Amino acid sequence: MKYAESFKRYELKYILTPGQKDLLMKAMEGKMELDGYGRTTIRNIYYDTPDMRLIRNSLDRPAYKEKLRLRSYSRVGEDDPVFVEIKKKYDGIVWKRRIAVPEHQATDWLTGTAGKPFDSQIANEIEYMRTFYKDLRPSCFLTYEREAFYEKNGGDLRITTDENITARDRNMSLRYGTGGTKVLDGDLTLLEVKTPGSLPMWLVRFLSENNIRKTSFSKYGEYYAGTLFPKMKEETKGGLLYA
Repeated sequence: MKYAESFKRYELKYILTPGQKDLLMKAMEGKMELDGYGRTTIRNIYYDTPDMRLIRNSLDRPAYKEKLRLRSYSRVGEDDPVFVEIKKKYDGIVWKRRIAVPEHQATDWLTGTAGKPFDSQIANEIEYMRTFYKDLRPSCFLTYEREAFYEKNGGDLRITTDENITARDRNMSLRYGTGGTKVLDGDLTLLEVKTPGSLPMWLVRFLSENNIRKTSFSKYGEYYAGTLFPKMKEETKGGLLYA
């Protein structure tokens, strides 16, 4: 199986209360439509170095940052296709490039026990990133329930809502079930607005009228700061955490 795709867009993030989410659903009526997958449980495995170089760099908010992950939209078997993704951000613009390959090939490739599954521009970019960081390994299994909406008029605006965000640093395989530490408190929802340009006026008014402000929330970053970093610090017993 050979499959590749690429996205370039702005991604804006907001935290919604249950009441604000209800208002969003009403505001989207007639303008946005739920995609055919409905409510989907997304599974991700983020790859990082032993000293968590990628996520530490990301949290420093540099002009350029990148992440490498595996993604599936359901629990998979070893022969089921999964996405190997590079997500890059530069000057506020997000690029996502990914290929789909069987789960066992993706895992063997990223852990260095097998070569890239096929030759393509995106596969070569992933291979370069894998070899550049040399010792990448699974560092975080992160899952959430997502609803994705698209513009009814055929426009490029995409809106997603993520809930029940959890993460763990064990059993890091897309073949396992979900579960882990809560990343977002209570009944809050993470709203992501994905657009190649400016926001439509109806959405600008909705955000302004409901006092909803943009945030820099990162699911992986929140789990690292709240769970992985304290755990690593404890394991060093107050010593030097990073070489």
